[in-house]
Amino acid sequence: MKSRANAGTRIEFIDVDGVTLRVATRPGRSGTPLLVFNGIGANLELVLPFIDALAEREAIVYDMPGTGRSPMWLLPRRFSGIARLTEKLLDRLGYGIVDVAGVSWGGAVAQQFARQCAGRVRRLILAATSAGAVMVPGRPQALLKMTTPQRYLSPAYMQRAAADIYGGEVRGRPELISAHTARVIPPQLIGYVYQLLAGVGWTSIHWLHKLKQPTLVMAGSDDPLVPPVNARILSLLIPNNRLHIVAGGGHLFMLHCLDEVVPVIREFLDAPDAAAAVGTAA
Repeated sequence: MKSRANAGTRIEFIDVDGVTLRVATRPGRSGTPLLVFNGIGANLELVLPFIDALAEREAIVYDMPGTGRSPMWLLPRRFSGIARLTEKLLDRLGYGIVDVAGVSWGGAVAQQFARQCAGRVRRLILAATSAGAVMVPGRPQALLKMTTPQRYLSPAYMQRAAADIYGGEVRGRPELISAHTARVIPPQLIGYVYQLLAGVGWTSIHWLHKLKQPTLVMAGSDDPLVPPVNARILSLLIPNNRLHIVAGGGHLFMLHCLDEVVPVIREFLDAPDAAAAVGTAA
C-alpha cells in the first residue's frame, strides 16, 4: 500500500520481522542516504520539514509501531530490538551504508544502532539527546508533561504546554506550535508506553568511547527537556565528534532553526573523512 506526501516523498507500508511499518523515503541527488530516528510518539510527518530542507540527500524515516499509522506490535522491544528491526528494514529497502540522525528519544536509538550495526553507519548526528539513564534531567514540569502523549492528543493542551515542554523558539512564537500540531497523528497510548519502556534503564555512557563514526552532537541552549550539558557529556565521551549548540534553541531546534541547523549538518555530512568531526563548540 503506497501513498504520496511531499513532492518526491513516497510513503508505504512494509512488513518487516513480523511487524508492519509505515515508511517514508525521499530520493536524493547526492551523498549517503540519511536514516532519521524521530522523537517519542512522533509520526514521520513531523520530521519532513527537516528532511525537505536537505533536499539533495536521500532520506528514510518510519513510524515506530503504535506511532503515526504503523500498527502496534504485540510485545515491547528494547532499543537493541529496535536496532535489529531497523537493520532488517534497510535490508528490505535495499540500503547498505547510511548516515544516521536521531532526535531526542530517537537520539538514543541512533546511538544504539551506531554501536550495534556499526558497519552500516558512516556518520552519526545526535540532536537534543543524552546518554540515557545517567543524563542530567530536564525541568520537572517539562518531564512530567512528557510521561503521557496528551500533547499529541489535544491541540489546545499542546498550545498551553509547548513553552514548558519545548522552550526556545516556541516561547514567543505560538504559530510554530500550530504548524507542528497540524502535522500530528496521535500515537496509540500503548505504543507510547512501549517507547517509554524501550529505554528504561538504558544508557550508553559505558560504551560511547567505542563509537568509531564521526559524530555531530547538537543541542539547544534553552531546552527544558534535555539540558545542553547532556550534549557536552556526549561530546566528552565520543572520540571523533563536533559539538554545536544552537543559541536560544529549544527542544525542537531541528525543526525551528533550519537556517542555522541545515548548513551545519550539510557541512558535516559532505566533509572529507579526515575533516568530518573536529571538536568545536558554538
